[in-house]
Amino acid sequence: MTTVVLGQSIVDYVAAAGLDPGLVSDTVRRALAEDLGPDGLDVTSVATIPAEQLDVADIIARADGVVAGLPVAAAVFDLASGGATSFQARVPEGAAVRRGDVLAEVAGPARALLTAERTALNLLCRASGVATHTRRWADALAGTGATVLDTRKTTPGLRFLEKYAVRAGGGTNKRMGLYDVAMIKDNHVVAAGGITAAYRRVRERFPDVPVQVEVTTVAEALEAVGAGADFLLCDNMSTDLLREVVVAVDGRAELEATGGLTLEVAADYGATGVDYLSVGALTHSSPILDIAMDLRPRATDADTGGR
Repeated sequence: MTTVVLGQSIVDYVAAAGLDPGLVSDTVRRALAEDLGPDGLDVTSVATIPAEQLDVADIIARADGVVAGLPVAAAVFDLASGGATSFQARVPEGAAVRRGDVLAEVAGPARALLTAERTALNLLCRASGVATHTRRWADALAGTGATVLDTRKTTPGLRFLEKYAVRAGGGTNKRMGLYDVAMIKDNHVVAAGGITAAYRRVRERFPDVPVQVEVTTVAEALEAVGAGADFLLCDNMSTDLLREVVVAVDGRAELEATGGLTLEVAADYGATGVDYLSVGALTHSSPILDIAMDLRPRATDADTGGR
């Protein structure tokens, strides 16, 4: 259980999850600004709730799934309240939860809780949906030796969160963007005049950057390995062809199956001997996990006997 008190440990909580606190803060600020408009105002909460009123709310799963993003939700409440909320996670990141489970408790100024509610839930539901979808793939590949891998098919501005959610769900990230890994695809091969030429140009210009090469045949796989590639994307191959590539490459490069994969065939592809299955749908097509925030009922005069 992680406890964040009055915003004092938000940075540590976010960083401990493997997220960049600065990136989280920037994202939360933009998301809140989108909701609050040019005047920074929640007109409904300001009109209906006294500024001094304090309340407690529970963040509750409305469906079974896997949780990811509670540190980001905590950052939303912290920023919206000016550090005046406390946030207590009831489950760890990556936990499997059931409908009705309390995921976290947040307390503080009622206005701030309701102002932050939708932004916090938008981010939390999105990340948890990706984690839930990823866990299904991880479960389908269990025992095969293969791991599910994400792609760059992410929501603009939320790549860091969605890739974090993939990790929370049991998948892995191979590259974060165009800057940290070179990926030679079919159009690069055409433009450069061949796989070997493209690989050599990348290696000469960026000697320290990892290089991945997309291949579609055994011959292309052998050419790429011969050029020096140690990671191959085997695009739209059948399971039979993948097994041929696995045998031909003989451990000289990591292998990724990619293109049109579904959960129904995941285990079959994992059993070919490849190291990874890349699935763009983890981030571009995952439905959200339904999560809600409920204020705890307040005591009334009738509850307290008029005291």
